[in-house]
Amino acid sequence: MRKILSVLLVSAVVFSFASVSFAEYKGTVTFDVNLKDAAKAEKAELWLPYPMSDANQTITFVDVKSNGAKIGVENDPKAGAVYLHAVWTKPAEVPSLTMSFRVDSHYTKNTDIKETKDAFPPEVRKYLEATPSLPIDKGFCAEASMEFLKKETVLEKAKGIYRWVLENTFRDESVKEGCGLGLPIRTISEKSGGGKCADISSVFVALARASGIPTRDVYGLRVDPAKSGEITGNYHCWTEFYVPGTGWVMADPADVRKKMLNENIEKVDDAKKWSDFFWAGDELFRIALNRDTRETVLSESTAKTPLTYFMYPYAEIDGKAIDWFSPKTFEFKVKLDLD
Repeated sequence: MRKILSVLLVSAVVFSFASVSFAEYKGTVTFDVNLKDAAKAEKAELWLPYPMSDANQTITFVDVKSNGAKIGVENDPKAGAVYLHAVWTKPAEVPSLTMSFRVDSHYTKNTDIKETKDAFPPEVRKYLEATPSLPIDKGFCAEASMEFLKKETVLEKAKGIYRWVLENTFRDESVKEGCGLGLPIRTISEKSGGGKCADISSVFVALARASGIPTRDVYGLRVDPAKSGEITGNYHCWTEFYVPGTGWVMADPADVRKKMLNENIEKVDDAKKWSDFFWAGDELFRIALNRDTRETVLSESTAKTPLTYFMYPYAEIDGKAIDWFSPKTFEFKVKLDLD
């Protein structure tokens, strides 16, 4: 893993984007984390996703405070994860850390997707690859009968995959692991299509890659309706696929299935309002924390068993991972203060 320049702690690179109409949200996001069981540890470590500016968001004024941690910004170049890494050595009190940043979020609906016959750029071809948690073999495609493979263009294939995912998955509120495990084979074969956003998104990503479309998960926060207050429960996963001539295009099949559950809609055709809304972008308040991050390696223990994906804070006490879904040992809150 290589370190990123520490200047990222106080500034961010701003990427240009096309002039389009969009909903714009501005505010301050604050992460508060404490490691309750680490007060008498020899060593406690925390890894927190570190947001970056891109075409859809501008991140500025990053501020980090802790009670004695050594702090740096690092990345796992293979997985694509960027993160804050904090280390407490023989902490005298419960290790705690606060990270805040300003966000200007301007996600938009793409109403003019143009596809050319250009080859995929070298930098996006890695999003065609399989990983241990994201298989793209023909056996998995056979689960979907591969009807979308008969389509000629990237956009037609992606629309076919989107439709198949909507028809063959469902929002399963019984899932206890936050946004889910993000394992497409498990979701389709063992859970009959049931899952939460990481599960449903991973099915779309796996099928798209198997169809020859560079595609990636996006891990972040989605605040709908946009309002100030605690947003710890607003973690969300969506997807982006690459169209030559346009670039990255967003699709969020998981939010369609959530709307269908909340509104008691049984048939996909009856949810056209939402399948259209969440196709090719939207104007909701979204904050991307990381992209892809499949098989993230943060430490020696994760080198042996990489994280399936990296979205939530991750911590170890004396080299042992603690359960980020357990508030008894690992407490974190996310708060939003809108302008």
